[in-house]
Amino acid sequence: MFFLIALGSTVLAQKKIEGIVSDINTKQRISKVTIRNPRTKEEVFNNIKGEFSISAEKGDILIATAKEYFADTVLIDKSLVILFHLKRESIYIDEVSVVAKKDPDEVLKRAKYDYEKAFRLSDPGDLFSVGQNGAGLSINSIYSLFSKEAKNAKRLKKVIESDYKDNVIDYKFSETLVSRTTGLTGDELHKFRRIFKPSYFFIISSSQYELTNYIKDSYEKYRKNPARYFIDPLPTINPILVP
Repeated sequence: MFFLIALGSTVLAQKKIEGIVSDINTKQRISKVTIRNPRTKEEVFNNIKGEFSISAEKGDILIATAKEYFADTVLIDKSLVILFHLKRESIYIDEVSVVAKKDPDEVLKRAKYDYEKAFRLSDPGDLFSVGQNGAGLSINSIYSLFSKEAKNAKRLKKVIESDYKDNVIDYKFSETLVSRTTGLTGDELHKFRRIFKPSYFFIISSSQYELTNYIKDSYEKYRKNPARYFIDPLPTINPILVP
């Protein structure tokens, strides 16, 4: 009973701190950032909008880390909302210009290495364990399955896997291939690739010949009535990325 009372008082002494992480130069919000409270050992991942929530109390120091950025720290005072401004480790290069040149498998491998803890927490393993007293529920697996940290890890894993699929599509449905097949360049090429972007399943299951024919067929449809396809679509929400 004393333990429960002590635990309850500790929880009440803390409060939820909310915050946002952004790039110090571009001012754009950054996702896939780990926020850690060294005192409590709690770690959370921010969402796709750069927002996060973590337990802390006055005097705590929070640390934000992200791939290709220098770590940043913030001292908690009376404010319930804090801002992290991360600085890139190298000069900023627009990812749009280089993403198609990167091997998607190498990008995924690097992501798994950088976020090893997220992949480990998102896959708790077998819920049942076999010990000296026979089969039973694995306490560690149950914790990994239901803890807030694990849920954040699963969300980050889904984002990484979604990015991987997009990279595979962009890698094979490249600007070079589409431009060579259709003769399109510049903004027109970018719009064509956006409108006729194939599915991940089609990309991994089709041959180079089938992909080239798909581009040719799509270009014939576009050429007959360009205005029909160049209407900007309404914004959509990807359920995987919604916190």
